[in-house]
Amino acid sequence: MPYPASNELFRRHEKNPILSPSDWPYRVNSVFNAAAAKVNGEVVLLARVEDHTGISHLTVARSRNGVDGWEISKRPTLIPDPERHPEEVWGIEDPRATFLEEINRWAVLFTAYSQGGPLVSLAITEDFRKFERLGPVMPPEDKDAALFPVRFKDRWAMIHRPVPSLAVGAHMWISFSPDLKHWGDHRILLRARKGGWWDANKIGLSPPPLRTEEGWLLLYHGVRVTASGCLYRLGLALLDLEDPCRVIRRSDEWVFGPRDHYEKHGDVDNVVFPCGWIREGDELKLYYGGADACIALATTRVSWLLDWLKDHCRRSTRREMLIANPKFA
Repeated sequence: MPYPASNELFRRHEKNPILSPSDWPYRVNSVFNAAAAKVNGEVVLLARVEDHTGISHLTVARSRNGVDGWEISKRPTLIPDPERHPEEVWGIEDPRATFLEEINRWAVLFTAYSQGGPLVSLAITEDFRKFERLGPVMPPEDKDAALFPVRFKDRWAMIHRPVPSLAVGAHMWISFSPDLKHWGDHRILLRARKGGWWDANKIGLSPPPLRTEEGWLLLYHGVRVTASGCLYRLGLALLDLEDPCRVIRRSDEWVFGPRDHYEKHGDVDNVVFPCGWIREGDELKLYYGGADACIALATTRVSWLLDWLKDHCRRSTRREMLIANPKFA
């Protein structure tokens, strides 16, 4: 089946937003930016929830169909614990979950907001009911992190987005670890473009990398600063299956951006921000935060995204990749 026009690659669900603060069993300000997983036949969302102090925690919502009939935990699932984890003093945010078959557990990377700035922390869970915190794995300032589900030459790999204080541009990096705790071999994976591009100056990973027959599919966000504030939109890239440092394709155009009222108006206007997606055959369900206020759902097909990306990777991007990585063929 050929892919539709680019502005129809992702189709918003008619019941959007599927989760809002009014659905929560306790008083909250906003719910958004949820990790997504399929566990025992249920769709599990681990949502970022901001209360009326301005501090965020994480709460689980479960649904048989991933659209409605949500069972939401009556109390927070994972709350900041600054006594044992001082890096969480100002909240925990934006989780991304990856199933690691090797250990038969879900690894959840999230942003812990410390007094020194945001950093990347890791927790492990079997059922999204109990979590084992492994603590910080990247220092400030760093966020937008997710793991690959497999090792590469006996090492785990993580995509993340550090922002050094003197950096020009915020880029996506990749790092490696033998044990999920100690990370090194850091390198830039995908650079933010310069100038007037939709993804100039600041980019970051959205959901975790998705394994496909053609490579690791990435959906990433670009942040454009406008006269009325920041504008968050989404684009695609593809990495080599065996060498995730090797970028095969990257789209010029964004594929999804704020359009409907729940994406354009909220605590932070003009934001679509996914932290999770679920693949069922060729169908892909994308769960995203709308305007930092609610959770929405869009669907697409993996084959559409791969075919669209082939047609929207400019030749100059290919030349730039050849210069950066001579192994690119």
